[in-house]
Amino acid sequence: MSRIGKQPISVPSDVKVSVEGAVITFEKGKHKRTLDTKGNVGISFEDNTLTFTAKSAAKQDRAFWGTYRALSANIITGLTTGYSKQLEINGVGYRAAVKGKILNLQLGHSHDIDYPLPEGVEASVEKNVITLKGIDNQVVGQAAAEIRAFRPPEPYKGKGVKYLDEHIVRKAGKTAGK
Repeated sequence: MSRIGKQPISVPSDVKVSVEGAVITFEKGKHKRTLDTKGNVGISFEDNTLTFTAKSAAKQDRAFWGTYRALSANIITGLTTGYSKQLEINGVGYRAAVKGKILNLQLGHSHDIDYPLPEGVEASVEKNVITLKGIDNQVVGQAAAEIRAFRPPEPYKGKGVKYLDEHIVRKAGKTAGK
């Protein structure tokens, strides 16, 4: 029995939900997201409550039950409040700037890095903190991971790009002989 799957999702009144066969469509304002469950779960939407049921007792059907419930809850959260990730840049001469849909990064390489922001992701830079915002949790997280991968934080001085809430375990440097 899925503890996640059996929890109902309360849908806010400003989010429109329509179920057509195995496809759920979520709409709010100009944003529209669809989730195709491929017929792996039973779906019911009544009184602004979305509930899921497993098709059978098979292990895979029970796994899909919790997965599609979580994906639906993430879509509703993205449409109502949105998702954001914050990255911190540490290092002498390391900077970032937003130019339209391109994030310009200077991270100690011989060249600037121009990172084109994915569709649906907005970026802002304040001092040494990059904030990424969007309605899709997966796209925002993937963009943050790709930006962090340009210069991951190193353990000796902590230079690089890290998540704002990430803790870097520091190593002691070399010590002199006797």
